[in-house]
Amino acid sequence: MSYPSSGAAAPIAARPGVLFLALSAVFGGVCAQAQPLLETQVPMTVVTAARAPQSAQELLADMSVIDRATIEASGATGLADVLVRVPGIQMVRNGGIGNTTSLMLRGADTAYTAVYIDGIRFSSQSGSGGPTWESIPLAMVDRIEVLRGPAAAIYGSDAMGGVVQIFTRRAEHAFAPSLTVGAGSRGTLRAQAGVSGVGGVDKAWDYALDIAGERSDGFDVRPSRNPDRDGYKSLSGAARLGLRINDSHQLRASLLASDIDAGYDNSPRLGVDDRTKHRMHAAGLEWNAQWSERWSSVLALNASQDRYETTPTAYLSTTQLRGLSWQNHWRVGAQTFSATLERREDALQNAPVDRERAQNALALGYQWHADKQHLQGQVRHDSDSEFGDKQTGSLAYGYDLTPQWRATASAATSFRAPTLYQRFSNYGTASLTPENGRNLELGVRYGAGHDTFSATAYRNRIRDQVSYQAGARGCASSLGCYVSVAQAEYQGLTLAAATRALGVRWHGSLDFNSARDGSTGLYLTRRARQFGTLGASRQIAGWQWGADVQWSARRFDDAANTKVLGGYALWNLSASKSLARDWKLLARLDNAFDKHYETAATYATEGRRFFVSLQWTPTL
Repeated sequence: MSYPSSGAAAPIAARPGVLFLALSAVFGGVCAQAQPLLETQVPMTVVTAARAPQSAQELLADMSVIDRATIEASGATGLADVLVRVPGIQMVRNGGIGNTTSLMLRGADTAYTAVYIDGIRFSSQSGSGGPTWESIPLAMVDRIEVLRGPAAAIYGSDAMGGVVQIFTRRAEHAFAPSLTVGAGSRGTLRAQAGVSGVGGVDKAWDYALDIAGERSDGFDVRPSRNPDRDGYKSLSGAARLGLRINDSHQLRASLLASDIDAGYDNSPRLGVDDRTKHRMHAAGLEWNAQWSERWSSVLALNASQDRYETTPTAYLSTTQLRGLSWQNHWRVGAQTFSATLERREDALQNAPVDRERAQNALALGYQWHADKQHLQGQVRHDSDSEFGDKQTGSLAYGYDLTPQWRATASAATSFRAPTLYQRFSNYGTASLTPENGRNLELGVRYGAGHDTFSATAYRNRIRDQVSYQAGARGCASSLGCYVSVAQAEYQGLTLAAATRALGVRWHGSLDFNSARDGSTGLYLTRRARQFGTLGASRQIAGWQWGADVQWSARRFDDAANTKVLGGYALWNLSASKSLARDWKLLARLDNAFDKHYETAATYATEGRRFFVSLQWTPTL
């Protein structure tokens, strides 16, 4: 789905923060200020919360937005490295860039986050499923919207923990080339080139093309197994093309592709170079129509593929997704009605599995905004070719206590169909049933001018959760299989704020999260109960200086809660300067104190990392 231009660049809505006392001081500063001190923290328009353009004033959901400037300033290579700085998100990575990466949104499993790229659904039907974060190229990303909380009533299966919507670049000027080159620690080299423009009669056409490549010697991702350096190389590209037929009708096409080859340590034998080869692509076609002042629609056809291969150990898995949707919206005064027809098809080839399934859905929505009151409701009916009918719904209400304060409350149900691998592989159970969730949350938000503060408390209960159990009865494999007996409860509190004090721009958040096994009461693996970041930036002598700290409490690496992964704090520094009208220099030092830590037992993480880049964006 295309998103409307929001005018000025919008920085991330609220970044994480860490030290509670320091964050409390930031919150106090926000609450005390009555005048706008910062640039706009939330863009004028978002699309993820209602799957349609929605102004920030109408927003009831708990959301963050990341723009291109924030991505570039991060100096990050992986998409997950940017998202982990967003409130409510934790990351687990089995090694370095290109290796298996999981993101837990509000503590929920990585498979409980629905991911869309330019409106194209992207996921895997292999293993436990979910998006393969390591295969999505950050270099192609222009903007990210993160919706925290279930949204199955809008998006269907998978959106049990939240939704991440990714947008690639779209043309804004007549002709705009760009070039970025960079180098860093461990032999890291990066280059990116792009061009975009608007042309034709009455500027009816717009286009954007980007290509990027990167390589690195990497580091030893598993020292206890095979002492070697596990580097990576990647190549990615994106293209968007738009045609404005007239003032009421537009056609848009998009394509994203990525190929990454990364080392990992699977074999304990010296001299063996284990590699993962991950290829993905996502392609879509949209017709946006404004039939009248009140009625608009979007007809979309899309497809994506996720291909994962390992060598020299032979393993190959390919997921293909196809989708067709027709969204309709009617605005009548303070009310908006929506109706969506959607079909989605999933296919998996992962020997011996060669299966596919389909879901047809009808979703209805309603929004009402008048004076101090705001209401949003959604209902959806999914008909699965294997599981039959599923109904989900959500209801959110907001009340403006003052012009600056808004209180919100919401409830939602969700579901997730088991993956084709979980049902039909050697470890599968064909009789598995969908997982089901119920979520309640309360929130309060403050905005005085451009200062922001938010607090959101939630409880999300999952039943019939599919999990792998070793030695379970009735399994085709003696090693175990997937069963639908687990229960889980995710509850917590997310605090986020941004302000300016003493000439310094501050942003931060703090999460208290309890993710437990509903049957045993034990904590789920690799989730910290407290985590966050705190950041500050200031301009001095023509340089933009920044510093932030990412912090996580300890976690358990096993279901029995006996193996502890220690907590950590990562200090990051950055500096940028415009050298001339068209040139910009960026330098970053991440993990400045070379902290050694693990997010998964026996897998190393990158130590101190330095990166510098030079960007050319001519003003024509």
